[in-house]
Amino acid sequence: MAAFRRALTKGGTYFFTVATHRRRQLLTQPAFYAALKDALGTVKQSHPFQIDAFVLLPDHLHCIWTLPEGDASYSLRWNIIKRLVTQATRHNAATELSASRQRRGESGLWQRRFWEHQIRDEGDFEKHVEYIHWNPVKHGYVAKVADWPYSSFHGYVARGVFPADWGGTAEAGTGANFGEPL
Repeated sequence: MAAFRRALTKGGTYFFTVATHRRRQLLTQPAFYAALKDALGTVKQSHPFQIDAFVLLPDHLHCIWTLPEGDASYSLRWNIIKRLVTQATRHNAATELSASRQRRGESGLWQRRFWEHQIRDEGDFEKHVEYIHWNPVKHGYVAKVADWPYSSFHGYVARGVFPADWGGTAEAGTGANFGEPL
């Protein structure tokens, strides 16, 4: 089995991608959205962290978290969040499980792992915030960033960080990469 190395800087800021198993399009359905929102709130109470940016798409989510000084336990937080969402939606996400998933006691809701990247500096942070907010346009769910309801973009606009028309439109062909590699 492969050994995964994760960045574990206490008090660090991290970008995450968490996806559903087999990219099932469930997360923006009301039951899953509510369960995820509740799970995040519950975990923030018991294991504090700050959500710096967030976007929820039907089959995955991206977010940036900053952990408290002296704490690098983001894997624990994701484990609890995934478990709470699975428990709350177990009747809504029934699927046939592989023998491997059955042996491990896993559900069919989440991919086993998640992707993490430690944010290195302010430029890296900005690039990832842009990537997060542009993602619904990139995947073709909306033509404008402001049209996607499951995003921290609206909070950034309210605080004056981005104008409401940031990113233009998909049809305009702005050519912007918004955090994507060139």
